[in-house]
Amino acid sequence: MLHEKLTPPETKPHVSVARLRRFWYVACQSSDLGRRPIARTIVGVPLVLFRDEHGTPAALLDRCPHRNVPLSLGRVVQGGRLECAYHGWQFEGSGRCALIPGLLVHDERERRAPAARVREQGGFIWVYPELDEAPQVEPFELPVSGPGYARAVREVETEATLHATLENALDVPHTAYLHRGLFRGSGGKRNEISATVRRSGDRVEAQYDGEPRPSGIAGRVLSPGGGTVDHWDRFILPSIAQVEYRLGDDVHFLVTSLCTPVSDFRTRMFALVEFKTRFPAQAVKRLLEPFALRIFGQDAEILRAQADNIRRFGGEQYMSTELDFLGPHIWRLLKQAEQGEPAGETIVERAVKFLA
Repeated sequence: MLHEKLTPPETKPHVSVARLRRFWYVACQSSDLGRRPIARTIVGVPLVLFRDEHGTPAALLDRCPHRNVPLSLGRVVQGGRLECAYHGWQFEGSGRCALIPGLLVHDERERRAPAARVREQGGFIWVYPELDEAPQVEPFELPVSGPGYARAVREVETEATLHATLENALDVPHTAYLHRGLFRGSGGKRNEISATVRRSGDRVEAQYDGEPRPSGIAGRVLSPGGGTVDHWDRFILPSIAQVEYRLGDDVHFLVTSLCTPVSDFRTRMFALVEFKTRFPAQAVKRLLEPFALRIFGQDAEILRAQADNIRRFGGEQYMSTELDFLGPHIWRLLKQAEQGEPAGETIVERAVKFLA
């Protein structure tokens, strides 16, 4: 007698994964790429990054075409070439094999490793992971801070899809529960806030009106005297999450999260924080850093649990409400970009009122 296999309840065999290779992503900070090559995977493409003799960054497929050894195990030699650790083949930043040691007779066949385009911009190394293709778009232009601003960069990795990571970075309702006491949810009166969502061809933005200073430790540093803040959350294709808070002219926080999909269920985030307050910037930076790291850790933990549960059930089953301001829009923009659909016109959603 055959026994029926025990399985979880039936779930849609769907996971919100979009694979966008014809865009620029951050591979690492400029300071991370020195004299030694490093390995990075972007949208599932294993790459080796190195600097040539002029300090210009380059990226090749992390596989020697000779015997499939990772080129990231090699070294940069005189002339700025990347030398394979196995047989010493040397590759230029373009991918051309410039030297095969011991080969006396050279034929006319060109031997090369596939290459990705690279830009160094804003303190980051950007890579276009569609190999041997000229980009049709430019990397995201990072905001430029004015006088009196401080800057901090934190790199974190989540075991989650790009979509889930982006939605989490821009999701207001979860902060009162997952980050209770650190950012919101520390008690007190709840206030009615309205949010207006605007979507265009390459981005979606939520603007919040009537929002009081967030409760919790971070909120008290943002505005020790209370008051109402101007708050925007933005997603910009392919993988930029941006959160902005303003309180008058002298308090401004702008967090730009540059998200790089490593694989379907792993995303690396470079969070660039630029801010000014009424207090000395370095003192605020030292005060906020442990709380920011705790918040990042809580987000990473819940995203891992979410991804594990999706795999356990064999797919997703979302039940959204009007409080899920940006997640559905982000998914639509990701899929449109993946399928090469033309950018749409600006859509203004009706304002949604909620308690926070």
